[in-house]
Amino acid sequence: MKKLVRRTERPRVALLVESSRAYGRGILAGVAKYVREHEPWSVFYQELSLCDETPDWFKKWEGEGIITRLENNNVVGLVQRLKVPVVYLRKVRSTAGMPTLLTDNFAVGQMGFEHFRERGFRHFAFCGFNGADYSNERREGFVKNVEAAGLRCHVYYDSQASGKSKTAGYENEGLKDGGMVANWIKKLPKPVGVMTCNDMRGQQVLNTCRALGVAVPDEVAVIGVDNDEVLCTLSDPPLSSLVPDTERIGYETAALLARMMRGAKPSATQIFIKPKGVVTRRSTEVLAVEDRQIAAATRFIREHACEGIDVSDVLRAVPMSRSTLDRRFFSLMNCSPKDEILRVRLNRAKQLLAESDFSLPLIAEKVGLEHGEYLSRIFKKRVGLTPSEFRSQAIIQNLRDRLPHRNVTIPPAIRTH
Repeated sequence: MKKLVRRTERPRVALLVESSRAYGRGILAGVAKYVREHEPWSVFYQELSLCDETPDWFKKWEGEGIITRLENNNVVGLVQRLKVPVVYLRKVRSTAGMPTLLTDNFAVGQMGFEHFRERGFRHFAFCGFNGADYSNERREGFVKNVEAAGLRCHVYYDSQASGKSKTAGYENEGLKDGGMVANWIKKLPKPVGVMTCNDMRGQQVLNTCRALGVAVPDEVAVIGVDNDEVLCTLSDPPLSSLVPDTERIGYETAALLARMMRGAKPSATQIFIKPKGVVTRRSTEVLAVEDRQIAAATRFIREHACEGIDVSDVLRAVPMSRSTLDRRFFSLMNCSPKDEILRVRLNRAKQLLAESDFSLPLIAEKVGLEHGEYLSRIFKKRVGLTPSEFRSQAIIQNLRDRLPHRNVTIPPAIRTH
């Protein structure tokens, strides 16, 4: 190992991270944020794509630390020969005990399922680039959560996708199979929530639906991953997307590398960072319920639950008898209108407890309840923790997020829709 950096020196750090994808750009932003907040680095960097060969300058480079996400056959060997601290951001072959920070792709799939489930879907499908590791992991998370709910997931498989070695190869071949994707979409039960492995695949599915005359989101709702704003907003309709916490990955990676350059021993385990949440756009702005009155009632609840409404307000918005509303709502949503109002309020309370220092009476007021005592009682009953216990755990987790990790899976931020 090369000599450690003295505190008076500015460490030389090589960033082998792609700028061609939203994922890589988010990581670079996180690294930049850490450097601004803590210590200056001499950064060696050039624009790259994920599967580019290692830059020529790197073969003769001398420095104190490396962050790499490149996917090629020689980058690991070159890095190991340099014998300096390194943090990997891709699953690669032998990493010589160096740490790897990755998105929790199983959790990405779980979040995709929850997004569709909250909208009332009973049919689910996944379209990925089969063979690409991140796609396979996101598919597994989505499928297992669908199946755990006692439902079936329709998965797009391309039998021609075998034999490729790089992510870009799987993706490039996948984007050529529009005809097979079209035939697959035609056969899906409708309405269906389709999760795609990334925004690139999501845009392709949307284009295919438009060519087939399939209505989005009414017949097929589509969600991607990575929240590439250019791709998502250029899609027609604009594509909803799950958001990996790439800036946090970059920040934590830079913090870890800084400790390693000062002599700290690295963790030899993989570190997984959970996704941030969902950016909802028009491709999933739908409630997949054939009963339009119940769909309208559910939308009313989700928009106004924290304004102090009760079931009588729902009945004024969607006129019918109370018994009819209860029966039809439970049949489609598996809960009563009253329970749905409470669920929305508790989700908002969780967010406020985790992200603010508001008092319990103020939080109760903001979620449409009159008394903090009632919120505390119902929170304990439904969540299993008192509000103060929930807040304490959130504070502890926030502190842990800034400490070295070992065998740690970091939880997501509380999501709002």
